[in-house]
Amino acid sequence: MKPLKQVAGAYMALSEGERQLQEHRYDEAAASCRRAMDLSWTIPSEEAFDHEGFDALCHAGLSAALSKTGNYPQSLASAEIALKYFNRRGELRGSEGLQWIVSVISRATAFEKSGRTAEALKGFQQAREMLIERGKLDESREQELLSEVEKQLRDTEGAHPPATTTKRGYKAWWEFWS
Repeated sequence: MKPLKQVAGAYMALSEGERQLQEHRYDEAAASCRRAMDLSWTIPSEEAFDHEGFDALCHAGLSAALSKTGNYPQSLASAEIALKYFNRRGELRGSEGLQWIVSVISRATAFEKSGRTAEALKGFQQAREMLIERGKLDESREQELLSEVEKQLRDTEGAHPPATTTKRGYKAWWEFWS
């Protein structure tokens, strides 16, 4: 197979996985993301292809699909792989910014379902900030993600109210002097 066909096949499989995610066909989406990664690694190493970046995109989709199927340990592992790339080289407003945010949401969901509430809250708050910073909330996908994140925040905070760390009768520094 020629490298151009391999690249096209990998991107087609990834695109198919993203479409299947939107159609709530999560098992098929996970399989398509895995197939996209497998196809990308058949591209000869001498060809100019960003394997790490492409794998990050695939792992973002894979993590989201696995999260929706309830496979939280594998979802977390895929989210971590994607975030390792995005946190170093991601561009929030670029074409891959949405996959970066999806990876943050998937990791937070996996934390929440694993009982790691503090990490989950931090992740959901980060995702909300990223969506707002991205500034494309007029687009339906971004608005849908923001609604999902805010619901997750309410549910997680409601189920696990934050422990108070202040002592009874405590006054903040600005109250002390007034």
